[in-house]
Amino acid sequence: MATTSSQLAATPAFARGNCNSLSRFVDSRIGSNYNSKLFWNSVSLGGRRTISWSFVVKTVSSVSKQNVKDFVAEEEGAASIASSIKYHAEFTPLFSPEHFELPKAFFATAQSVRDALIINWNATYDYYERLNVKQAYYLSMEFLQGRALMNAVGNLGLTGSYAEALTKLGHNLENVAGQEPDAALGNGGLGRLASCFLDSLATLNYPAWGYGLRYKYGLFKQQITKDGQEEVAEDWLEMGNPWEIVRNDISYPVKFYGKVVSGSDGKTHWIGGEDIEAVAYDVPIPGYKTKTTLNLRLWSTKVPSEEFDLFAFNAGDHIKANEALANAEKICYTLYPGDESVEGKILRLKQQYTLCSASLQDIIACFERRTGGKIKWGEFPDKVAVQMNDTHPTLCIPELMRILIDLKGLSWKEAWNITQRTVAYTNHTVLPEALEKWSLELLQKLLPRHVAIIEMIDEELIHTLVSEYGKEDSNLLGKKLKEMRILENVDLPSTFVDLFVKPKYSPVAVRYEKLENSQEVELVDEVDEAIDGKDENSQEVELVDEVDEAIDGKDENSQEVELVDEVDEAIDGKDEPKQESSQEKKVLPEPVIEPPKMIRMANLCVVGGHAVNGVAEIHSEIVKDEVFNEFYKLWPEKFQNKTNGVTPRRWIYFCNPDLSKIITDWTGTEDWIVNTEKLAELRKFADNEDLQTQWRAAKRSNKMKVKSLLREKTGYSVSPDAMFDIQVKRIHEYKRQLLNILGIVYRYKKMKEMSAIERKAKFVPRVCIFGGKAFATYIQAKRIVKFITDVGATVNHDHEIGDLLKVVFVPDYNVSVAESLIPASELSQHISTAGMEASGTSNMKFAMNGCILIGTLDGANVEIRQEVGAENFFLFGAKAHEIAELRKERAEGKFVPDPRFEEAKEFVRSGVFGPYNYDELIGSLEGNEGFGRADYFLVGKDFPSYLECQEKVDEAYRDQKRWTRMSILNTAGSYKFSSDRTIREYAQDIWCIEPVELP
Repeated sequence: MATTSSQLAATPAFARGNCNSLSRFVDSRIGSNYNSKLFWNSVSLGGRRTISWSFVVKTVSSVSKQNVKDFVAEEEGAASIASSIKYHAEFTPLFSPEHFELPKAFFATAQSVRDALIINWNATYDYYERLNVKQAYYLSMEFLQGRALMNAVGNLGLTGSYAEALTKLGHNLENVAGQEPDAALGNGGLGRLASCFLDSLATLNYPAWGYGLRYKYGLFKQQITKDGQEEVAEDWLEMGNPWEIVRNDISYPVKFYGKVVSGSDGKTHWIGGEDIEAVAYDVPIPGYKTKTTLNLRLWSTKVPSEEFDLFAFNAGDHIKANEALANAEKICYTLYPGDESVEGKILRLKQQYTLCSASLQDIIACFERRTGGKIKWGEFPDKVAVQMNDTHPTLCIPELMRILIDLKGLSWKEAWNITQRTVAYTNHTVLPEALEKWSLELLQKLLPRHVAIIEMIDEELIHTLVSEYGKEDSNLLGKKLKEMRILENVDLPSTFVDLFVKPKYSPVAVRYEKLENSQEVELVDEVDEAIDGKDENSQEVELVDEVDEAIDGKDENSQEVELVDEVDEAIDGKDEPKQESSQEKKVLPEPVIEPPKMIRMANLCVVGGHAVNGVAEIHSEIVKDEVFNEFYKLWPEKFQNKTNGVTPRRWIYFCNPDLSKIITDWTGTEDWIVNTEKLAELRKFADNEDLQTQWRAAKRSNKMKVKSLLREKTGYSVSPDAMFDIQVKRIHEYKRQLLNILGIVYRYKKMKEMSAIERKAKFVPRVCIFGGKAFATYIQAKRIVKFITDVGATVNHDHEIGDLLKVVFVPDYNVSVAESLIPASELSQHISTAGMEASGTSNMKFAMNGCILIGTLDGANVEIRQEVGAENFFLFGAKAHEIAELRKERAEGKFVPDPRFEEAKEFVRSGVFGPYNYDELIGSLEGNEGFGRADYFLVGKDFPSYLECQEKVDEAYRDQKRWTRMSILNTAGSYKFSSDRTIREYAQDIWCIEPVELP
């Protein structure tokens, strides 16, 4: 069973008596099982003596709960920090003692910073425990944190002190921070958004907590070879993680398989099966210049040691001996394991359920502990808000129901009311394949109790629909049920069998086409006409009456029975047209393939939660009008918009210090770091020549850093005088990296057809930078990666073209790479097919850093364009409301491709980019129908508009004054897209939580 000891509670402070300024060692007991030594120093502050935090170097869980800022003395801060780092290098080592090299310096520095964070970390949750405030819990399969060191010291306001301390120790802070691997806990925008949210929650002092999984290998590490993308296991945990603290006393049981039985006590019990344990690993999330330090709790999986089969091991069957542990541990091996196989699907479901079950058990334990005495479960939604980040945590809904009913003894009605008031759902996609569906049979096998609960929720929904729409219009009700039921292709519960009565002769119409050559067709036609009432007085009516009487069994021996048999045999295909041969041919009926029975997780989210939100204005409208239109008609009050945002701390202040200084100087304050509305003040200086000069200098400085980065990671050398044109995001057909690279191909072809003088006059020099991972089993996406790298290999070695065009694919794109690329970007491509990108968040980061966007009216592009000004955004392409009709025209063969598009495709097919066969990739853009063809994402349709827009980009870039003005106005107009604004809206409209500032 899980222990429910007070989490993150601070231990008693050690005594602080009169002490001099000499450094001393003091014994201190940490927890109850080991001793450590703490190095501390007293410092005089305004006539009083207090202890310098930075000398508390082992763990500050043993230090009094005070704000770290209260401990820092400016004149001695760097020296104290240096001593702390030296202590950790010696007494909490992960490296041999001989040298103090960069990796060791990083771990010692990180552990020193963590000590500082623990003070506020413990104080934050001790305060929440005592106040018993309502708290939000953010459940996500991804948290793409990025490196933590610079973010932590920046939020603590200690960047300068740590830089000075490391200089004293012979190291540079930037180089030390560069040793930190990115935490491989996410893939793309979903995970980065979750991490931005945690930063904003802490900065704004909202009581909240994040829950995720501790992936050993993350997604994968991407390598680029001559064959394109190759995946290898991520090694981010191999040297350990200095930020996390394992909570071995906080673990919860998680069950799979087994069976459901009714006990003698009248309760339902889920017994047998496979049991594992989820163990908590905690990571501190500091707010900016605030005491609040929140927690990201990550679950790792294991089994008790008694599950190790010692008998089998000693008998030589080592695999069997370790089978239980291996099955448990692999749950947290990788993010999004391949689900082409049944085993892969099971593993994904295990991951999702582990996250939901362990997190809810932990949340409930916290609620019970804080409540004390008699638990009032009706108050649970007044103390707990659970946010499901996409459909991955959907199993929260049946799991919360299971715990409340089976373990806490609540009635179905009570539990359902609590669940619906507690849980909310953020939708992140309009792509049908991303709105998760799971096999009913598979889920029944893995989580039998949850399937029973889901079936009851589905029945509850049917009751609601019948009550709302009535039984009179069976067509309307049938449509509603088809769209809205949680169970897909599953028969109605027995209580609703009378809702739809099938016509007696419906099989005739369904299978009519199979009878075209048989003698019985004439008979069926007669029946059909009579049924349709085409000739009420005809002989056919009598025929129908005869058939009807026979069917009703009124005359078992009559001729009509033979007639019915003839119709029946004809319908079943049992009696083919008679042949003149003596032997009668019999043809077996074609097997009827039943559609799979599925559970629609998104529908379950909408039904089981009290709020559903999209993540951009256009996306939220699509959610209401298309994705969940029937639900919106039924429950319009559930649906909201919460346009995404990103944290300005990481995405301007820390990653772009040159630009940050300029913003502070020209706005006259650093308030913009937490109040991004201040960025709008830059608008009045957009034409100021001094500002423009400084702005360009900062951009060039960042470009020089990226020049070095590209040389290091790819071997390519680029010119900082060229425009840096960047598209970095997950590789997917809808994001249309293919449109970008085909545009480059066309550009390159035109260059090759010109003289050197003509090329220079026509084209602005560009460095086209790509980055992003293609999912390991997404073949077409991997072809796109291969194509980009092949184009780059050809273009970059073409001496005729030189610096006029470079194409670079940055391998293993992650947060740290983004923190370098985004400040250096001048043009950023957000060119998804309109209506398919929910929001995007990288577009916001680029705009914040003065990058100008080229894009479609999709996702948050729409709102960014509104805020920065249409004249400062390069727009092209079809609109979202046009897409369906354009696809229909394509299917009807009406699409006429632009000659430039055909030219680019033929150039690819000519083999100029190497011997790889791109027929499948280019073929996906051709034809009018079929899977993997017909240009579903409208690359060909938007290609001419895209080329023409790129010509406008070149024109604007030639006028650097105009370009710089556009750049300044992008930063000024990005103020809306702070995650601080987004979090305030979630807190007010969905979670109903208030800021809690520590005293």
